[in-house]
Parts: sequence; C-alpha cells; structure tokens
Amino acid sequence: MSRRGRGAAVPALAGHRAAVRLAQWLTVPVMMMVAAACSAEPEPGSVTAAPESPFADCAALAAPPSAASSGPVGPADLPDLALPCFTGEQPVKLAALRGPAVINFWASWCGPCREELPAMQRLADATTGRLTVLSVNTGDARDAAASFGAAKNVTLPTLYDRERKLAAALGQPLLPVTVFLDAAGRRHVDPLPLDEARLAASVRTHAGVTVTP
Repeated sequence: MSRRGRGAAVPALAGHRAAVRLAQWLTVPVMMMVAAACSAEPEPGSVTAAPESPFADCAALAAPPSAASSGPVGPADLPDLALPCFTGEQPVKLAALRGPAVINFWASWCGPCREELPAMQRLADATTGRLTVLSVNTGDARDAAASFGAAKNVTLPTLYDRERKLAAALGQPLLPVTVFLDAAGRRHVDPLPLDEARLAASVRTHAGVTVTP
C-alpha cells in the first residue's frame, strides 16, 4: 500500500472508533432506564394488597339504640337474609336488626351514592346512641368500596352484598335506596337520593328521631 493510501485510512479508522464510543455512551442510559422499568414490575406470583376496610365492625348492630326503649320493640320488617359484615365478614341477620334505624344502600360507581353516603356518616355522628345507621355496599367490588369509604372518611358499620340479594328481595334494583325502621321495626323505603334536609325530615317522620345539628 502506498504512503498516501495508509494516510487516508487513519482518519477513517479514527472516525469509526469515535462512532462506536458514541453508540456505547448512548446505550448505557437506555439500558439503565430499561432496568429500572423492569424492576418496577411486580414479581411473578406477587399479589397487590387490598386496601384495609375503613368501616366499623358490626358488633353494635346486635343491640337496639337507647331510643328504642321508649316504645314497643319488634323484629325488623326486612327479608330473612344474612349478609356478611364488610369488616370481619361475620354474618348479620337483617330481620334481627332493631329500630329506630337507617339502612343506606350504595356502591362506589353510583354517582348519587357518592354524595349521599357522607351525609349518612354525618347523620350517624349526630344521632349516636339514639339511631342505628348502617350501610349496605351493593353490587360493588370490595377494593373500590374500601377506597371510596376511606377517601370520604366513612366509618359506618357496613354489610357487603356483592350479589344484590337484599335490594332484589326488596324489589329495589336501582341505587341509592334508603330504608327507615321505627322502634317497632316497621319499614319505609325511599328510593330517591336524599340531601341533608330531606334525610333529617325522613328520619323524624319514619324513624321517630329528631336530628340535631
């Protein structure tokens, strides 16, 4: 090879080496990003923990509120069904509930329910010891219900009715639905969304309890 030919090969070789180094330099961060993305994926067989239940257990449902002592107490006019408590999953017999009580049916995917359920919590806080307030999560996924309850600070004792058995037995396919029981266990069903004022009026009329702010 002539001197001129060897001299022309040197710049070409240097350029090739520079291109290789540039490609390696660009490859390193890309590989790091891929590795980080892969490490963020859950390991095969791993299970994401479900949110804890924000709702109270159902132990208090076994005894009627003190307001019931002022009049006759009878079995609740409710279907002969048992539903699991959302927290703890112990079965609760609906007919064994005692009034005065308010039972609100809801689901996290139900728009009016999302407005109504926090009002039920405020009702429970305002009538502690005088009125039983509970909810029935209906046709919902447990994780979605727990997440919504936690986000809205709802701690009502809650029953879980994934198959909508109670709503079907009452002939109420749509949500929300609220059931009022007076001290004698007599039932009144309101299938319409309730704001604070209408809820207070219905509690007074159908459950015999005056709501104080």
